[in-house]
Amino acid sequence: MTTTLSAAITTALHHALETDPKVLVMGQDVGGLGGVFRVTDGLQKDFGPERVLDTPIAEAGIVGTAIGLAQRGYRPVCEIQFDGFVYPAFNQITSQLAKMHARSRGRLTLPVVIRIPVSGGIGAVEHHSESNEAYFAHTAGLRVVAAATPQDAHWLLRQAIESEDPVIFFEPKCRYWSKGEVAAEADLALDAARTVRPGADATLLTWGSMVETCLAAAAAAEEEGHDLEVIDLRSLSPVDVDALTGAVARTGRAVVVHEAPTFGGLGGEVAATLAEHCFDRLEAPVLRVGGFDAPYPAARLESHYRPDLDRVLDAVDRVLTY
Repeated sequence: MTTTLSAAITTALHHALETDPKVLVMGQDVGGLGGVFRVTDGLQKDFGPERVLDTPIAEAGIVGTAIGLAQRGYRPVCEIQFDGFVYPAFNQITSQLAKMHARSRGRLTLPVVIRIPVSGGIGAVEHHSESNEAYFAHTAGLRVVAAATPQDAHWLLRQAIESEDPVIFFEPKCRYWSKGEVAAEADLALDAARTVRPGADATLLTWGSMVETCLAAAAAAEEEGHDLEVIDLRSLSPVDVDALTGAVARTGRAVVVHEAPTFGGLGGEVAATLAEHCFDRLEAPVLRVGGFDAPYPAARLESHYRPDLDRVLDAVDRVLTY
């Protein structure tokens, strides 16, 4: 089935609501409006306002309510309207949602999914284009995943809803309208990385909005005689260390690409892991390409802020000529 990334999420939510009466969808404008990006369009009509709940503009209340519902046996799927709006719920997520299983010595599970449209590329105003995955990947007790294709948007979400662990689910909003195939079944586990493009000369490691950018860079590099591998992490916590280190051990060179600011970004953890596991196989330092260490700019400047083809290829040139 060929569909858009946003429609793949919609069908995953529809399937979850249809097959499990304990699944609830909740968030600002998810019901009558169908969400800002219309990802939940039609769900309230099909399942009613008791299953698809419009909430007040109160992210801490959304997540706090979801925690209580999960303790009563429900499986809430929360939508945070934009990435930069999640911070009022940060305490609920990091202090309560992530810790309850350990605090109860395994007696309580909180199968809550928090969907977050993430990153830039749509010309939005401030607080609407954050890439905040590092905050949550650093928090023990959370699974963190990032969808880059319709296939992963659909199946990662279904797997996340079925998981007994709380899951932060990142959706690259600039890719909502990208089309691709969705298979009849999942082809990878929730915590597995995907080889998007095989290659022999260097490995590009990325996720979310930057997967398409890295594929474009690999295609451009091919015209110059370079064979680049592209790996989509998909799971940002836990990271599929075996897949990443296996790929880099083969090519000997790696560039980590993400939209978040470079300093303190998840790319640093990936680079450190590669240095630890692949030191004797590396032919060059692991390089990082990320957003600048500055607040996300106004819309007219975002094309200069986000990593692009030239910045990725510059890093590739440096690892290939080291």
